[in-house]
Amino acid sequence: MKNQAGNFVGLEMADALVYRGLEVTLISRPSEVLSTVDPQLGQLVRKELDRKGVRVLLGREIQSITDLHDGKISVRDSKGLETSADLALVAVGVRPASELAERAGIKIGEQRAIRVNRAMQTSEPDIYAAGDCVETWHRLLNRPTFQPLGTTSHKQGRVAGENAVGGNAQFAGSLGTQVVKVFELAIARSGLREEEARKAGFDPLTVQSAFWDHKAYYPGAQEIVFRICGDKNTGRLLGAQLIGHWKSEISKRVDIIAAALFHNMTVESLNELDLSYTPPLSSPWDPVQMAAQAWFRSLNNSIA
Repeated sequence: MKNQAGNFVGLEMADALVYRGLEVTLISRPSEVLSTVDPQLGQLVRKELDRKGVRVLLGREIQSITDLHDGKISVRDSKGLETSADLALVAVGVRPASELAERAGIKIGEQRAIRVNRAMQTSEPDIYAAGDCVETWHRLLNRPTFQPLGTTSHKQGRVAGENAVGGNAQFAGSLGTQVVKVFELAIARSGLREEEARKAGFDPLTVQSAFWDHKAYYPGAQEIVFRICGDKNTGRLLGAQLIGHWKSEISKRVDIIAAALFHNMTVESLNELDLSYTPPLSSPWDPVQMAAQAWFRSLNNSIA
């Protein structure tokens, strides 16, 4: 089975197909899998794919997929690979389906998504739109982006539906919070990566650290790797990425980050949150807070 995709769908399908006992080759156009996170975390995902027997080929594009008329197909890529497979799955991202709106004279915006305001109104006041075909207001960037996520679509749909029947709801905006499970790992992010933050006018600092998901003296402790991004001038939290065992409350911990970003908190103020603790599940300082402390120490060291 050939899989041209190092993104969410491609990785999840690789997981599912290996589980079914198939041999899987994953071909990815970017130089690392899961390009929605920094390469340092993408490398950890690739190691997990290797460990599970997935053949990973990076920095390549599929040139052709040809029917061999014997129940198999021939796959050829941009670096000379030519091999046969029973199945090829092509998952190369999402494009907004905005053609109908454009033909109707509705304005098109970011990455050709339908332009909407925060009431989910299009340029035609009586027409509302929501979901993967529309722009998404980003709370940190304070401008429209294109972020096709299921959670975002549900929130936008609720706003559009309420306003279509006479309401006055507003979409609060997105932070791009997302999580994916790949074999034994969960990988999550919320907010901005360093390059995105710099382009937005911040002075970002990203610090990587790693901590046990619960007290190490309690059996089964697993390591969580964090990459916290904050503004060096104001200390404002700008984003975070984390990876760990899928049973290590990764989604809970990225949700802590998302809530802090939603309320414009600083990295240091994460330490003030009254988070739960019991030795099988966490530590008196949750790993999120220890990652925040590591960021603050690094900031002070860079100033000194």
